[in-house]
Amino acid sequence: MKVTPLTPHIGAEIRDIDLSFPVDNETFAGIHQAFLDWGVLVFREQTLTRDEHKAFARRFGKLHIHPMNYRGTGEPEVLVVKTTKDSAYTAGNGWHTDVTCDEYPPMGSMLYMKQVPGYGGGDTMYADMYLAYEMLSETMKELLSGLIGVHDGALPYVGAYKSTPPEGGYPKNEHPVVVTHPDTGRKVLYVNSGFTSHIKGLNPGESKALLGFLFDHIATVPRLTCRVSWEPGTLTFWDNRCTQHHAIWDYYPHERYGERVSIVADERPVT
Repeated sequence: MKVTPLTPHIGAEIRDIDLSFPVDNETFAGIHQAFLDWGVLVFREQTLTRDEHKAFARRFGKLHIHPMNYRGTGEPEVLVVKTTKDSAYTAGNGWHTDVTCDEYPPMGSMLYMKQVPGYGGGDTMYADMYLAYEMLSETMKELLSGLIGVHDGALPYVGAYKSTPPEGGYPKNEHPVVVTHPDTGRKVLYVNSGFTSHIKGLNPGESKALLGFLFDHIATVPRLTCRVSWEPGTLTFWDNRCTQHHAIWDYYPHERYGERVSIVADERPVT
């Protein structure tokens, strides 16, 4: 297994491994450590069935069922990510962390790309939320300490995607604005423009101003990011606890198709 970093602090390509075969304990330990070290792992030249995709993900924990898969499919753990010329939107076209509206958001997600646009485009950018926190001033860190963000599934799923919510609505939960990664012990900035609607305890103007600054900080500092260019057969596995990502829709009218499997976290995000 060969690990090649994409940047000095986030992202790495993993070569010389075939994920269609069961991963032995030694190889799994190496992948897990690389996952913690780099936050985003890119596996090239994979040929996976859905069962093999899910089997690899299950080595890391229980599989997640996306809130928009509530109607029921034959394989509810598989989220289809498909964009065509007729699509009203493309999933993830904005900086976000996956499904932070859940009480137990995914600890990680694995997107397996099967079709890429014929004329280029369709990359995904990833941002390092350790570094996003570390780059803040000590005064700002002190201000954010103890604040609670409200994460609302209706914000993207109804507001942006115009989907019909299930009975009782989409999930809505509160998480600290700054959390501690359970495996590395490092502090993480944990708000995102996809799901964080407001900060609890602030008036609307204060909340909008503070979140606006944090969202701009994430979206406009190139140093935070790495960029993954997809090929058919690429699987990318990202740590949802310390990264954000943005799927770039720059390939209209061409198509892009992938399938995502996510793993539920063992615990809620905590300070």
